[in-house]
Amino acid sequence: MVRRGKLGVGRLVLLHGWGANNRDLLPLGVHLMEGLGDVVALQAPEPHPHVPGGRQWYPLTQETEAQGWPGVPKALEHINHHLLRLGQEHPWSRTALLGFSQGAAMALEAAVHKPLAGVVACSGYPHGQNPLQGLQVPVLLIHGRNDPVVPLQASLQLQAVLEAQGCEITLQGFPGEHTIPPEALTPIRQFLVRCFGVESS
Repeated sequence: MVRRGKLGVGRLVLLHGWGANNRDLLPLGVHLMEGLGDVVALQAPEPHPHVPGGRQWYPLTQETEAQGWPGVPKALEHINHHLLRLGQEHPWSRTALLGFSQGAAMALEAAVHKPLAGVVACSGYPHGQNPLQGLQVPVLLIHGRNDPVVPLQASLQLQAVLEAQGCEITLQGFPGEHTIPPEALTPIRQFLVRCFGVESS
């Protein structure tokens, strides 16, 4: 776990993608949270099988989805352990999660049944056909329209599922592939400002 910035009205917890580590999203998080509060970057519990220094929230193979995503519960336990500790320092109602790819999928899972401020899921995907029952926080989905790794259809599926259960959800597609594009930074910042109840930024 890595921290940056000063305690303020809000806190942003970052969950990196498959093969990255907890420093990967830190510059982005610090930029997004300027004047809003601090940033905490969690690190996935398992080493990546192919990337030196990289981590994974759970093994990601061709069989993973067919097997029902068996690594998700253990990864979720790891994240919840940290969120419970962080919740003793700063209220969940002023804490938002931001994840990329595998980290986005886990950020959504971690928000279920928690009174968080919101979730930003960048290039995320659902686990299973009827996921995320009990998720009621505002969600911003960010996705590249030409993403060859996690197709845009994954976020469209998330949007449909979450709308059906009454979530406040916004999907913004951008030109580009498997990344968080510069054009997404302003919408993400505006979303966080609303989630934290800040009048101006």
